Amino acid sequence: MPRSLPVSRLVLVLALLMSLPGLRPAFAEATTACPALFAQGRAPLLTNPKLRERTTALCFDAFAVLHSGISRTPLYAAERLTRASVAAARRVEREDAFHEEDRLPEDDRANLSDYVHSGFDRGHLAPAGDMPSAAAQGQSFSLANIVPQNRAANRGLWAGIEESVRRLASERGEVFVVTGPVFSGRSVDTIKNRVLVPTQLYKAIYDPRTGEAGAYLAPNEAGGSWKAVSLATLQDIAGIDVFPGLPEAAKAKTMDLPEPREFSRGEARGESFGDFLKRLAHDALKRIWREVMRAIF
Repeated sequence: MPRSLPVSRLVLVLALLMSLPGLRPAFAEATTACPALFAQGRAPLLTNPKLRERTTALCFDAFAVLHSGISRTPLYAAERLTRASVAAARRVEREDAFHEEDRLPEDDRANLSDYVHSGFDRGHLAPAGDMPSAAAQGQSFSLANIVPQNRAANRGLWAGIEESVRRLASERGEVFVVTGPVFSGRSVDTIKNRVLVPTQLYKAIYDPRTGEAGAYLAPNEAGGSWKAVSLATLQDIAGIDVFPGLPEAAKAKTMDLPEPREFSRGEARGESFGDFLKRLAHDALKRIWREVMRAIF
């Protein structure tokens, strides 16, 4: 019969295992504190060992991220979108409130100053437009959820992809989503010699009702075009198994993904163009009034 280790020695062994860079992230991912945000309760797995160093898992109200202290960006953001959560998100007024993430080690996190005059947008992985409450939306502006993104791509093609996924969630009732950056090539650009710039971005979707899955993949550049890829192909490209609980057959197939389309709150609510313009003017006045009040008090 094998002898069991004393408790003190077992704790020591676990501590030593946790200190190994190759094992520490896998342990953190396996014991995530927010399983409801992951398909089948299982967090994505990093299959590229180069990505595993200095990672920190963070839970927020409506999304979870795995942050890298090497890239100073998230490696993924995971969400569960439902018909109800998308409807709630459409009623939340957007308020940009980018902020540094104080739960991360200071040397591992991006700073607001990194993005100043960088030429890049602060691109959300878990979009502000997905957030079902004002509190969740505020959390989405943490730099732990942000990557340097080409301005034209972020406001054009990528915004269309985000809206298409919201519409898909509304149509199907529930989807799980994992969004992340790809860093490919021998050299990767940085901003301020600190924050790595993704070469591509992906948004993977899983429909638990039908078992279908697939991913949008788009370059981080202006004028780029997207393509649909299987999860198996995405893993080869990005070094991550986004939905590890799925059977290999599901990962090998690519679901039909809707063509990216522009986001229109007016269309989503069924209001006329005139009403849409009135609401835009009303929102603008509210923002101006809020800034005046802040300046006074």
